[in-house]
Amino acid sequence: MLPSTTSKLFTTLTTNYAITKLNSARVSNSCGILPKILLLLLLCCQFSNSWLYAQTTLTLTGAVRDTKTGELLVGATIYSQESKKGVQTNEKGKFSLALPAGKHTLLISFIGYQTQKQTLDLQQNTEIVFDLATDDQQLTEVVVTGQSAVEKVEAVQMSVNTITAKEAKLLPALFGETDIIKILQLKPGVQSGGEGTSGLYVRGGGPDQNLVLLDGALVYNPNHLFGFFSVFNTDAIDRVDLYKGDFPAQFGGRLSSVVDVKMKNGDAKKLSGSGGIGLISSRLALDIPIYFAKRKKKMNILLSGRRTYFDVFTRAINKNNEGVVNYDPIPAYYFHDLTAKITFDLDEKNKFYFSGYYGRDAFEFAQRFTVNLDWGNATAVMGWQHRFNNKLTTNNAVLYSSYDYLVRNEFDNFKIRLGSGIADISLKSDWSYKANDKHLLSFGGLATLHSFSLAQFSGGNGEDLNVNKGATIPALEFGVFVSDEWTVSKKLAVTGGLRYSGFDSRGKFYSGLEPRLSARYKVTDKIAVKASAAQMYQYQHLVSSSGASLPSDLWYPSNAIVKPEQATQVAAGVSFALFGDKFFLSNEVYYKTMSNQIDFKDGAQLVGTSDLDNEFVFGKGWAYGTEIYLEKKTGKTTGWLGFTHAYAWRQFAAINKGEAFHPRYDRRNDVSLVVMHKLSKRVFVSATWVYGTGPAVSLPIGRFYVQDMVTRPPLIIPEYTERNSFRLIDYHRLDLALVWKFKPRWGESDLTFSIYNVYNRRNAFFLYFEQITDKVTKLPSGFVAKQVSLFPIIPSITYNFKF
Repeated sequence: MLPSTTSKLFTTLTTNYAITKLNSARVSNSCGILPKILLLLLLCCQFSNSWLYAQTTLTLTGAVRDTKTGELLVGATIYSQESKKGVQTNEKGKFSLALPAGKHTLLISFIGYQTQKQTLDLQQNTEIVFDLATDDQQLTEVVVTGQSAVEKVEAVQMSVNTITAKEAKLLPALFGETDIIKILQLKPGVQSGGEGTSGLYVRGGGPDQNLVLLDGALVYNPNHLFGFFSVFNTDAIDRVDLYKGDFPAQFGGRLSSVVDVKMKNGDAKKLSGSGGIGLISSRLALDIPIYFAKRKKKMNILLSGRRTYFDVFTRAINKNNEGVVNYDPIPAYYFHDLTAKITFDLDEKNKFYFSGYYGRDAFEFAQRFTVNLDWGNATAVMGWQHRFNNKLTTNNAVLYSSYDYLVRNEFDNFKIRLGSGIADISLKSDWSYKANDKHLLSFGGLATLHSFSLAQFSGGNGEDLNVNKGATIPALEFGVFVSDEWTVSKKLAVTGGLRYSGFDSRGKFYSGLEPRLSARYKVTDKIAVKASAAQMYQYQHLVSSSGASLPSDLWYPSNAIVKPEQATQVAAGVSFALFGDKFFLSNEVYYKTMSNQIDFKDGAQLVGTSDLDNEFVFGKGWAYGTEIYLEKKTGKTTGWLGFTHAYAWRQFAAINKGEAFHPRYDRRNDVSLVVMHKLSKRVFVSATWVYGTGPAVSLPIGRFYVQDMVTRPPLIIPEYTERNSFRLIDYHRLDLALVWKFKPRWGESDLTFSIYNVYNRRNAFFLYFEQITDKVTKLPSGFVAKQVSLFPIIPSITYNFKF
C-alpha cells in the first residue's frame, strides 16, 4: 500500500492528467508530452522504491536447542507467518532462512516441545538462537522422523530413510539390545542377511556394497557377535540416514546404499548421563560440559561405553563342570566398544570437534586345542567447521579408519597365527555456498590412502619349523564433487551433481565420472512426482566365502585383473501427504544394473593366500522392484507399513552354465509393519511384524554312489543342478515391547520389556542333510533334510536410566 502523501500526489497527478487529456484537442502534441513524462517518471520512482523495499531479502541464521540440556535439536521448524516460508534445522541443529526485510512473527516448534512464538523486526542479516522447553502435555506423539509428511513431499531427495535413536529405544529388540541398524531392515527395499543378523542387503546389492559412515569415517565391519548386533551404541548416536538410490554427490565408493550415522554433539549445560543394564550387556554414557569462564568458551565431552558378559557366565559354568566326564566346555565370547566425541566452540564462526570409536570382539575356545579369534574396528575424526558469512560455510576433517582380525590356534607346542586387515587415512573438505533463494551449491573432495594387509600368516613350534608369509598393498583413492540444489519454481526443484573418482594400486589406475540427478515436481501442495538417476563406482571388494558377515572376511583392492565394480540406478516415484499431514504415502520403482561383479571359482583357495586374482570369476547383475511405504506421523499411535516386491539377478560365464540366477538374498516379497502406541505419559507399547519370501539356496536333487573297491565304503556324491534354484520356507516373526517410564528425583528411568518371536516361529537359518542307514546292510539308504533355527521365543528386560 502507498503512503498517504504519495496517494494524494498520485490522485492529483492522475486528475491533472485526465484534464490534460480532455483538453488535448486544443493543445498541441508537443505540449502534452511533458506532463506524461513527468507522471511516468514519478510513478516509476515511487513503484521502484516500493518494489526495492519489498524485494530486500535478508538472511536469518541460528540454531534451536533444548533449554534444559542445551542439546541442539535436529529437525526443529522455524516458520514465518507473514512470508509463509519456513525451514528445518539441519543435522547440526543449525538453520538459514531467507526473508524479506520487515517484521515477522516466527513460530519455532519441535515435537515434544512447547511451540515458541517470537516477533522479529528484520532490518539486517541476523543470527539468533532459540531455546525450546519440553512440554509433557505435548508428549502424545512418538517421534518417527524429524520431517512432517508435507516436508517429505516437498523434499527433492528420494529413496532416503531416517531413524532416530529415540525411536530405536521404543521398539522390540533381540535380548533387549537396541540396534539402530536393525531398524533399517524394517524399511522397504532393505533386507537382512538372515535370522537376527544386522547385515543390510539394499535393492539387490551385497553386504559389501553399503557405505557405512560414523561421523564421516568409514566403518568396514559394522557388526558385533558375528553379525547379530551392530557396532553402534544408541546412547552415543543421534540418528541414521539411509540413502538407497538417490545418492548425494559427496558420497562414493559403494554401489547400493549409504548408511550415514551421526553421533550426538554433547551439548549439555551440566553433567548428565544415561545407560542401561540388560540380559547380555550393560552400557553407560556421560555428557561432560567444560566452561572456560575467562574466555567464555565451552567444550563438551561425550563418552559412551558398552560391554557384554557372555564370557562371565560361560567361564563360571565351565569352572563348575571341571572334572565332569564327557563335558564339552562352552566357548567364551564377549564384545566391548567405546565411543567418544569432543566439541569445542571457539567463537560464533569456528567449531572444532573430535570423534572416535574403538570396538573389539573376542572368541575363545579351549579343549584339546585352543582357538582365539579377535577382531574389531577403530575410527577417528578431527574436524573444523567454519562459517565465513551467511552464505559460505566449510567443514574440513582428517579421518582414520581400520579393521583387522586375528586367529590364533595352538595345538601342543605348535602355534598358528592368521590375520588380515585394512587401515585408511583420509583428508576431506566439504563446502556449501547459498548463492540465492534458488541455488544452494555444494562442492569438495576426499582423498584416502589405503593399506591392505592380506593373509598375514605365521606358524611354527618355535624351534626348527617356522613359517611367515603375507602381503601389504598400498592404494590411493580420491573423489571430487560439485552439486547444485536448484529451485526452478514453486512446483519444480532439481538437484544435479557430478562426482569424479579414481583409484591407484600397484601401478594400475582407474577413474570414472559419477553423475547424479534428481527432480521433484509438485502436482499440488500435498502430491509430488519424483525421479532420480545415479552412477557409482566401487574400487574395494569384500572377499567372503559365505553369506554371513564373518570376521575372517577381508577387503581386496582393484588391480589389473580385478576391475572396479560399477552400477547405474534409475528410480521414479510419487509421494502423498494424506489426511491433514497425518500420513505419508510413497511408491517408488527402481532399476539397477551392475557390472564387474565378483564371485569365486569352484574350489577357490581363500585362506592363507594374499594373491586372490586367479580365484575370482567376474560377471554382471541387475535388480528391479517396487516399494510402497505408508507412515503415520502424529497422534498417540504412530508407525509405518512397508512392502517390497523385487527381483535380483547375477550372471557369470563360469557359474551355472552361464545362466542367470538369483543370489541368496533375493526375496520376492518383503513386508514390515511397525506400530508404536502411547498408553499414558509413562507407558509405551510397540510391535513389529515382518514377513519375507524364503532365501534362495542350492540343494542337491539327488546323490550317486562311487565305489572303486568292494572293501571300501562307497563315496556318496551330491548332484546339483541350477544355482540357488530352491527356497527355504518363508520368514515371518512378531515382536512386542513395553516401555514403562519412571520419574525419580535424580532424572529419568524406564523398564523395557521385549518379547522376540512371540508366536515361536521356527524360521530357517540353514538346512543340512542327515544320512539314513539301513539297519541290515549298514549302508546309507537315503537322506532327510533337517532345518536349523536359531531363536525361539525370547523374553528380555532392560533397565535404562538418565540423569
